[in-house]
Amino acid sequence: MNLGIIVSEFNYDITSKMLERAKAHANFLGVNVSEVVWVPGAFDMPLAMKKLAEKSDVDAIALLGAVIKGDTDHDQIVAQHAARKAADLSIEFNKPIALGIIGPNVTRAAAMERIDEYAKRAVEAAVKMAKV
Repeated sequence: MNLGIIVSEFNYDITSKMLERAKAHANFLGVNVSEVVWVPGAFDMPLAMKKLAEKSDVDAIALLGAVIKGDTDHDQIVAQHAARKAADLSIEFNKPIALGIIGPNVTRAAAMERIDEYAKRAVEAAVKMAKV
């Protein structure tokens, strides 16, 4: 099975660690990480999702990001947008796109605590759904 991973550059201190954990978990599951695509932020993921979903040699996609709470509700808009497009594109291309985006409404400290959980969960969900 070939897994594509899309990673947000925003909050790189968190997302780079998520990528390490996701790759390690994919290896543990015997899954090949065939592509890693970096995008500026979670809001920018849909185009990369579509491009990977179009590839016949990518069986599933895992999204990795961290949307930290700020002074406005911007974090909710960003996370909701990414989640909605992941669901839409997954159905459109009949290919699992698993959501491993920490947030919204999460502090930086809480996001740091969830790195391992969200990275592994995204890979696990993508792999399980590809087998369905």
